[in-house]
Amino acid sequence: MEAIFAAINGIFSFIGPLSDFLWDFPTNMKWYASIPILGNFSLAIILLMGSGVYFSLRLGFVQITEFKRGLLTMAHKKHTEIGISPLAAFFLSSAMRVGPGNIIGVTGAISVGGPGALFWMWLSAFFGMAVAYVESVLAQIFKERKDDEYVGGLPFYGRRLLGNKVWIGCFLSVLYILYALCCLPAQAFNVVSSVGVMTTIVTGSKLAAGSSFYYIVGAIVIVISAIITFGGIRKLTKITDKMVPVMAVVYLVIVLVLALLNLDRLPYFFSAVFGGAFTQEAFFGGTFGTILSQGVKRGLMSNEAGQGTITMPAAAADADHPCEQGDISAIGVFLDTIVICTLTGFVVVMAHCWTGADGAAWGKLDKLPKFIASVAELTGGQGFHQFVTFLVTFCFCLFAYTCLLGMISFSEIAANRISRSASFINMIRVIGLFVAAFGILCNIAGYELGNLWAFSDLGNIMIVYFNIPILYCGAKLVFKAHDHYAKNDGTPFTGEVVGIHLEYWDNKAKK
Repeated sequence: MEAIFAAINGIFSFIGPLSDFLWDFPTNMKWYASIPILGNFSLAIILLMGSGVYFSLRLGFVQITEFKRGLLTMAHKKHTEIGISPLAAFFLSSAMRVGPGNIIGVTGAISVGGPGALFWMWLSAFFGMAVAYVESVLAQIFKERKDDEYVGGLPFYGRRLLGNKVWIGCFLSVLYILYALCCLPAQAFNVVSSVGVMTTIVTGSKLAAGSSFYYIVGAIVIVISAIITFGGIRKLTKITDKMVPVMAVVYLVIVLVLALLNLDRLPYFFSAVFGGAFTQEAFFGGTFGTILSQGVKRGLMSNEAGQGTITMPAAAADADHPCEQGDISAIGVFLDTIVICTLTGFVVVMAHCWTGADGAAWGKLDKLPKFIASVAELTGGQGFHQFVTFLVTFCFCLFAYTCLLGMISFSEIAANRISRSASFINMIRVIGLFVAAFGILCNIAGYELGNLWAFSDLGNIMIVYFNIPILYCGAKLVFKAHDHYAKNDGTPFTGEVVGIHLEYWDNKAKK
């Protein structure tokens, strides 16, 4: 087993450096880095933030003007015979967005870029809401019906907007599936390891990595995941409808309690975040570019705006107008980054362990231990420290598990662009479960395949480079759909609104 892990790590040893190069390009070139101000912005940041600013201006800051309307759409109870409700789509997309990165990603960004990185997360999320709106509207415009479900997303609108060529849709489907498969081992690993931590907290004794307990937990995770994923999207939404609110509310309550117990630290939080947005404390070193890149990169990787990876659930919704789901997807970015990531930032910054006597030791910890240490600092010597740690670990476990389910299910939706046969879709599900099981085996064996998991970073940036140009190809359609939605004159949305034939929407208007 050790030889297999070593071989896989060796094969993917180039992934981390390649991913870093693409995310940092061209700031990793001296001539570009020497350019004042501009030299701090990588191509990825320019694409994502620049697109967010452009779409915000062109759509009249839809993330503000349509925010209330989006909330009302989600609050409206809608019975759907085909597809899923807009609210269910929101929870399904949140299951994917709100993952372990909301804890370890934010902690890592602050530990490298300082508290100011949180400010750039907020800014990237604000403009990212407009990007999420555009890609979700496109997902709705080009969605297709499959039995009692709707399928769509990046592979579907990408194919239609790039000449309706079959190979383009297949390529984008494969790109997403590979990205999801490379993320799955980490999510499965995190689920099982967090269950082990919770068990240690309850029993007071640490379990050995190869104990039968982990085999049993791993088997249960895979069996339950199989039951859910083979039940299809509608069955999955019944689970995410319950899990997402629970994990979000529990996490919110934890942080609010910690904030109330440490009210005297709140002024430091705001001064550190806003004061550190352009200059770092001596402990962190680095430059303004480090703060900026950490905040934007981690913020956008958390809410996934601009990657096209959340467009599959947006297409699955039974919306009355494409822009309805655009509003809801924008709110999803708000929940993920402005709410959940900020909660993590509250804990890490208010604790500011880097300023204490053990600051150097804290800096050497891994991301999750850094966060746990921050929680310990805020609870002090109070007796409920173990209880709070248990709840935090419980949230982390749910974050990872909903991501696991989301990646398998979204891969299934994307795979429909290649083939809609039941055997092919079941094969995608089995492969996803098999790869997740591999991640669990890594946990049991005590290995962390960092090089393999770095593939998720590479997958993120590759999808960004493909998705953003496609969004510009379809931007005019989104603008026309938005204008029609803003009129709210009671006329149905059809292909005539955007000037092209849309089979689903045209047929719906005839009924």
